Amino acid sequence: MKKLLLLLVVPLLCQCGGGFGGTSVKDSPAVLNVSGWDPKEVQRGGDRFSQHDVSAMRRNGALGLIARSAKGPLLDDKFSDFMASANREGLLLGAYHFVTLEQPAKLQAENFVSRVRSVARARGITGRKILLVGDFDTKSSPDRLVDFITRVEQLTGVTPVTYLENSAALRTSLNNASPSQKRVMRRSPFWLALYGPAGTERSMGGDLTPDELTRQYGVWDDWAMWQYGGVIWGNGRSQAKHYNTSSWRSPRYFGNMAHPMERNVFRGDLRDLQSFWNRHGLAL
Repeated sequence: MKKLLLLLVVPLLCQCGGGFGGTSVKDSPAVLNVSGWDPKEVQRGGDRFSQHDVSAMRRNGALGLIARSAKGPLLDDKFSDFMASANREGLLLGAYHFVTLEQPAKLQAENFVSRVRSVARARGITGRKILLVGDFDTKSSPDRLVDFITRVEQLTGVTPVTYLENSAALRTSLNNASPSQKRVMRRSPFWLALYGPAGTERSMGGDLTPDELTRQYGVWDDWAMWQYGGVIWGNGRSQAKHYNTSSWRSPRYFGNMAHPMERNVFRGDLRDLQSFWNRHGLAL
């Protein structure tokens, strides 16, 4: 617990002035997310990490780590080790489930909660809260989001966070959701992915900001976390992709890390971040 308190106090104290939603890479709490694809290849000199050792993330200013639990029925084999190593470093712990189309969303919610609890028990993670996140396929429908969210709530008393990939079909689908479906989805904070002002599709066009992308879904009034940095794959190699314009700047890599990484800013200060984790985290 002492390590966690020091972690929350020592890094950048956020005053969150300017930028989109008051965020900037320098002044907003940093949260990283990982999966079985990580660590991606070393691309330069600098700090390295593995699922067994994430101390370099903490040294570079990360406050939280959200690891993938599973993709549909397929378990992520690095999830347990990432959770254990992040716990050792005193990072805020998070877990996400990629909700695929081949199984009912309610079943995937049940499997997700069960796995998070079983891994925590097996790795001796106690007295912590694990942020719960649903990551939804681009072809998902409103009822699938609602089913996942409500089942997690029933099982845990916690409303999970919603992470969305960008697609025209998903934006249209959520815009056309019923008022009752939107009320449920709105309970779930929005974690958006946007790596550049052109978005992830040519059809988005314009100079897109996270605020504008949020409006396009027609559900949320604002967003809680923004994945501004990620990777694209080409010729068997990952390439860093990040939002970097005259209006909002970010570096190609996270700190001095040698690997490309998926990076996020939290919309708020450190106290807000801890409160957010407490509200949407599963107590262990």
